[in-house]
Amino acid sequence: MKIRIGILGYGNLGRGIECAVKQNDDLELAAVFTRRKPDTVKILTEGVGVYSVSNVPEFKDKIDVMILCGGSATDLPEQTPEYVKYFNVIDSFDTHANIPKHFNAVDAAAKASGNVGIISVGWDPGMFSLNRLYANAILTDGEDYTFWGKGVSQGHSDAIRRIEGVKDARQYTVPVPSALDAVRNGENPALTTRDKHTRECYVVAEEGADLDIIENEIKTMPNYFADYDTTVHFISEEELQKNHSGIPHGGFVIRCGKTGKNGENKHIIEYSLKLDSNPEFTSSVLVAYARAAYRMSQEGQSGCKTVFDVAPAYLCRESGEELRRHLL
Repeated sequence: MKIRIGILGYGNLGRGIECAVKQNDDLELAAVFTRRKPDTVKILTEGVGVYSVSNVPEFKDKIDVMILCGGSATDLPEQTPEYVKYFNVIDSFDTHANIPKHFNAVDAAAKASGNVGIISVGWDPGMFSLNRLYANAILTDGEDYTFWGKGVSQGHSDAIRRIEGVKDARQYTVPVPSALDAVRNGENPALTTRDKHTRECYVVAEEGADLDIIENEIKTMPNYFADYDTTVHFISEEELQKNHSGIPHGGFVIRCGKTGKNGENKHIIEYSLKLDSNPEFTSSVLVAYARAAYRMSQEGQSGCKTVFDVAPAYLCRESGEELRRHLL
């Protein structure tokens, strides 16, 4: 029997999840839910219905895991605690500073319903988080460094688009080359948030919008832009589509540590990603953790989880015996 997957939200992430489900033969798409008019949303999977979000409760026993594709700014803080009442759920909540608060809200609702909710799944938070944890556990005397980009941040772009007067936007996160070089050279520099990255925003404004107000709202937005050197470019819709239609991303997690009697031996652990499509890669991570949520639920687990709480074997289609034979 295949694991039945629901998708709530059919934007870039939702479309990526649909494709990822097709690549995993133990999963099947059960339904797609949208805030748009369902008959205006065309999906790739034949025979699968598109429904209004108001119909979600009707599918309580027809979906094993619901993957939530809303934005972290306003959608997921409400959606994840709400929908874990009906299903096991996965989200990609990525506002790092608010993860503890989000965890507590989802945990209470998930335990009350007996379901599993895995939050903050993706590559950062997500795969990068795991690599930071592994590196910290191994090199206990050391320093962590995380660099993102150059690439389009979906969460930051979404946050800009929610500002009044903004029609569309893309936000690029760009590592500062000198900072990255210093870390790789083992210099263990003390770097502030502003030292490590810059942010470049390309914004299409609504006709008649006050550009100064929009720029100020972007640059002062807490948790997103206030702590960075941020540049805002106002461009036409045509230019955005021509030069900024792709969604690449990537980055590096680096830990520099010391071992030995007097810390005389230095070590550098580096994990990197180079992604043609940020949402499609994120979707693939979400789908793997959907499998894990289902398996954990089948074992009787409940409550909120993060990637730290999920054993790696839960993520894979293969049995423990197959994993030991081929990957260990």
